[in-house]
Amino acid sequence: MKLLVKAKLDPGFKPLALVIREMKRKTAECGKNIVIGVERTKGCVTVYKTRIFPEGTGHDRMNFRYVERIAKCLLWVAGGYKIIIAGSEKIAAQLKKAYTRKGLRAFDVDFFETVYERPFEVVSVPLSRAPKNVGGASSIGRHLEGCRIGFDAGGSDRKVSAVIDGNSVYSEEVIWHPKTVSDPHYHEEEIYQAFKTAADKMPRVDAIGVSTAGVLIDNKPMVSSLFIKVPNELKKEFVQPVYLNCAARLGRELGYNIPIEVANDGDVTALAGAMDLEATGVLGVAMGTSEAGGYVDTEGKVTGQINELAFVPVDWNKKAAVDEWSGDYGCGVKYFSQDGVIKLAEYAGFKFDSKMTPAEKLKVVQKMMESDDSKLAEDIFETIGVCFGYSIGLYAEFYKINHVLIMGRVTSGRGGEIILKKAKEVLKKEFPALSRKVKLHIPDEKSRRVGQSVAAASLPE
Repeated sequence: MKLLVKAKLDPGFKPLALVIREMKRKTAECGKNIVIGVERTKGCVTVYKTRIFPEGTGHDRMNFRYVERIAKCLLWVAGGYKIIIAGSEKIAAQLKKAYTRKGLRAFDVDFFETVYERPFEVVSVPLSRAPKNVGGASSIGRHLEGCRIGFDAGGSDRKVSAVIDGNSVYSEEVIWHPKTVSDPHYHEEEIYQAFKTAADKMPRVDAIGVSTAGVLIDNKPMVSSLFIKVPNELKKEFVQPVYLNCAARLGRELGYNIPIEVANDGDVTALAGAMDLEATGVLGVAMGTSEAGGYVDTEGKVTGQINELAFVPVDWNKKAAVDEWSGDYGCGVKYFSQDGVIKLAEYAGFKFDSKMTPAEKLKVVQKMMESDDSKLAEDIFETIGVCFGYSIGLYAEFYKINHVLIMGRVTSGRGGEIILKKAKEVLKKEFPALSRKVKLHIPDEKSRRVGQSVAAASLPE
């Protein structure tokens, strides 16, 4: 595989985007059609159509690996409890074996069974009964009228704004420790106090909008890193309804019902960017502790997909770094996060103090950028930019993209500018049609924070 732009510190990088392009080329005339679908709540189905080599011609191993990677991408982009394979009983049977609690994708099975509270399935259907896209996009957000509370639940601080007719009249950031506390009453009290503080700054409360980490079903965080220490047996009673309970509690105190809408923080970030740019088709990617994603479609709607880009495989190389949590190789979290920075520094032979946290190691590399000897740091961020450019080519297989926003602590300072520059170079050389269509942006920190709170406040009608 020849890359037109080299990933300097990761020479083994093999973009999945180029594998897909090459597979389409090789199977253009004699390929076998196959349709991959994933189904989630309320009958929503997301579909990807492609081709494989005719079965029994010596390419069966490649066929399975290719479809398995595509199915994994689709699953973590859209979310779901069922994979549907139309056109190959053989590949469906192999996937069914992989997606069990003791199979190759045991992590994925456990995650999605927790989210959707039902058994995970892989089913085979004939091509004549191939699934079709059934969307679940909703027009949440962009409602700025009235007196609104916007709450942003971060991992280290919680932000709340009182917003009147689209203008933030009060904002505060408070340090909290949701990821280390096991008592769910702590989380509820912190969230309620934020709501109450903002409510006291306005004559009334017309609506509450919440931006939170996690996978959400009906305004409930089914899986979220914010509540990771809360015992599983308490999550259904206390964690899943926590935002709804806090809104109801404030409503009882004020004497009226308050509508509330809760959305994934990645989607709210993308919504904030879309509102700021006055645009649609916005993919937001946050490179921080992990890789987070959010998307506003070409109609300006939030899709209901989970957009967990951290687990989307971007690298075809089987020797690529393995994510410790999911146990899979080549996933975005090891490329577009502080882990990605650390990985590349170590590839180049740099030695960190073993006692440092990942965040501290990131700061060491970012300080290099400010020194006279910034070559290693520049190479690190250039390599991330190259990998990201190719990954935008992959993401465009699953999203209709007009704009990409990148943010997060990895993108702060000159490192972010270098990432953006190299990603644009990759798009121009490898994906020229995409380069002409897609604009890349880094929002400044101030506008991102204010925009996030106003966007969160705008969620409910």
